[in-house]
Amino acid sequence: MNLTVLFISLNNLQRWLIDNDYTSDLFLVENLLIPWYVLILPMFYAFTTHFLKVQDKVNDFLKFSIILFVSEIILRLCVISYVYYEVPDRDTFLIERYTMLEDILNLLYSIFLFINACLIIFRRHHLISYILSYDDLNWIKWFIRLGTVVIIFWVMAVAIKSFTGNEDAYVFLRLSSSILLYWIGYQGFYKYNVLRDRIVLRSSMDSNLISVANDAKKVLSDSEDDFYNEKHQSDFHRIRDYIIKDKLYLDPLLSMETLASDLGMSKSYFSKLINSYSDYNFSDFINSLRVEQAKKFLSNNEFSDYTIVAIGLECGFNSKSTFYSAFKKFTSETPSTFRDKY
Repeated sequence: MNLTVLFISLNNLQRWLIDNDYTSDLFLVENLLIPWYVLILPMFYAFTTHFLKVQDKVNDFLKFSIILFVSEIILRLCVISYVYYEVPDRDTFLIERYTMLEDILNLLYSIFLFINACLIIFRRHHLISYILSYDDLNWIKWFIRLGTVVIIFWVMAVAIKSFTGNEDAYVFLRLSSSILLYWIGYQGFYKYNVLRDRIVLRSSMDSNLISVANDAKKVLSDSEDDFYNEKHQSDFHRIRDYIIKDKLYLDPLLSMETLASDLGMSKSYFSKLINSYSDYNFSDFINSLRVEQAKKFLSNNEFSDYTIVAIGLECGFNSKSTFYSAFKKFTSETPSTFRDKY
């Protein structure tokens, strides 16, 4: 991802220098356009395969991309040399034709890589099942959708320049692709760091939670006493132990209906057990377990370098905001404040 952003920047810088006449009068330098853009999608494709942990299961186009990049520079130098020494008045028509052919070739190659990335993300789910347990990949899917629009603009720009020779056809393409790719660069850095932290956190997860449910229920009024008996308390302990032992609270999609069905209970009976023996409704009961797990990570110096977002997500919350809200509800402080104490 670092290299993706680097090549975007180098390509934009080169274009900006040319458009603002910050180039040398030397014939070689004036016509030597380095095809940085040919490496943008290959680097993003490489990042995608490594992010999805499928780099050993799909084709690696990185070496070919570097060979293509170097070959295009060498071939351009040959064309420039030929025009300089052999073409009368050093007419650059041949260089311009070569530039157009190079652009078309790189466009086709980029489309090829783009399609391969689409197939991995949208079709080959069996390859990415592992990573889907950590990330829903919506951010990459949005990049694919918006990237399709950018590629269409690229095709239109190449077609317009081929027929009219108008370089302005690329202006909107460069602007839109830069915004999109810088955005995906930010997303990639953020998501990669969170993913890396979550993988380590999950391998360190334990089930020795301090139960927030009371083993003994407070004395209730006579009208409610009938429900509080040894069998019902045993059923509640079975629910709690089942959730904790199998770490079901870590699933952000966990539902009361599913748990009740798994344990052979009706939803209403299941709900009454949770409400009566834990002092919480189902949602708060599950979140309290998640907060207890988060507290273990936040209070352990071994995990001090891991992001709070990654900890919250790995403990079963589906967003940073829900994690902060639940944590403050059960501890009266934010995760950041809690961590600072340790």
